[in-house]
Amino acid sequence: MNYPVHIAQLMGKMVNGGVDAVIMNYYRNIDRSKVQFDFIVDSDSKFIPRDEIESLGGRIYIVPPYQKLGKYIPALIKLFKQNKYQIVHSNINTLSVFPLFAAKKAGVPIRIAHSHSTAAKGETKKNILKYILRPFSKVFATHYVACSEYAGEWLFGKKAMESGKVTIFNNAIDLNKFKFDENVRNEVRKELGIEDKFVIGHVGRLCFQKNQEFLIDIFEEVHRRDPNSVLLLIGDGEDREKIENRIKDIHGVFLLGNRNDVDRMYQAMDVFIFPSKYEGLGNVVVEAQVCGVPVIVSDNVPEVVRISDGVVFLSLSADIKIWAEKALNNVNAVSIDAQLIKKYDIDQQAVILQNYYWRVVNEVTKKH
Repeated sequence: MNYPVHIAQLMGKMVNGGVDAVIMNYYRNIDRSKVQFDFIVDSDSKFIPRDEIESLGGRIYIVPPYQKLGKYIPALIKLFKQNKYQIVHSNINTLSVFPLFAAKKAGVPIRIAHSHSTAAKGETKKNILKYILRPFSKVFATHYVACSEYAGEWLFGKKAMESGKVTIFNNAIDLNKFKFDENVRNEVRKELGIEDKFVIGHVGRLCFQKNQEFLIDIFEEVHRRDPNSVLLLIGDGEDREKIENRIKDIHGVFLLGNRNDVDRMYQAMDVFIFPSKYEGLGNVVVEAQVCGVPVIVSDNVPEVVRISDGVVFLSLSADIKIWAEKALNNVNAVSIDAQLIKKYDIDQQAVILQNYYWRVVNEVTKKH
C-alpha cells in the first residue's frame, strides 16, 4: 500500500455543525502520514476551516451544490477520476446516493455511506426527500457506517444492522479538552457577566431539529421560578432570525453564535438542555458530561450518549413545568463511567478508523 491513502470526504454544505466537528476531530487525530483527507465541499457552504485543513496537509475541493445535480455529479466524476481515489466517504446521509453514484461511475472501488442522523415529523419538505432517497442508500455504497446503531438502522435497515454489515464509528472527542477546570469556569462566567447566575446551556445549530424554541419555553418557566437564571445559546443557523425575535423581550438569554471555544463555554454551565426532535447521536451531550455538566435531553436522543449518572431523558410531550423542575434540580456532581467513556476517546477511535480504512483498501487490493 502506498502511503498516505487519500480519502475523499464528501462534506456537503459545511456550516460549522456537528458532522463537520466529528470529521475534523478525526482528521486532527488520525496518523496523517498514513491517511490523508481531501474535503469535497459544496460551493454554498457557510464555514470552511480552510486554514486548519491546509495546515494539516489536507486539500479542499469546491463543487457545485448538490441541488444542481446536472453540474454536481459531472464535477464529482471528473474529480474522482483525476485524483484516482480508492475511497470516497460520504457524510451526507440519504443524499449520499448522488456522490456515491458519481464515485461508481468514476471507478472508485470503496464507496462508504455514513449515517449521521435520522428524521422526525415536522420537516415536511426535507422528510419527503429523505424518505424518497432512503431506499437507495445502499445501491451505490460498498460499505455502510453510522454514528450509532439507531442511526444505522434508520438509514440501512434492521437486517443490515443485525447481520453486521454496518460498522459503528463513535463521534469521538478529545477528552482532555473537555475536562472540568474551575479556573476556566470562573473566567468564562466573569467574561459573560454571569458570575452569580444559575446557567442553563445549549450547543446546537439554530434549526428545527435542535428545537431551541421549546428550550426557550423551558427557560421562561425556569426564569419565572428563579429570576437569577440565564440561558446560553451557542450556535448559528437558518432559524437565527426567528430565535432573535422570540427572545427580544425575554431577559437573561445570551445568543452567542458560533464559537471556537465551546469547550470553555460548557465550563460555565450548571445544567445542559438538549431537546432535539431527532438525532443520530448528539455529540454535545457527551461533551457536556465530560465537562461534568448534568444533562437533560429529549428521548429522541439515543441512549448511548449516557456515559454518566448525570443524564435525564424526558419526552417532548412532557409538560414544560417538568422540564423546568428537572433543570433546577438536576445539579448534582456528574460521575463518568470509565468504560463507557472509552468509546468516545478520540485517541483510541482515530486509530480504529485509520485501521478500518487500511483494511478495506487491503481487501480491495487483494481482490485485484
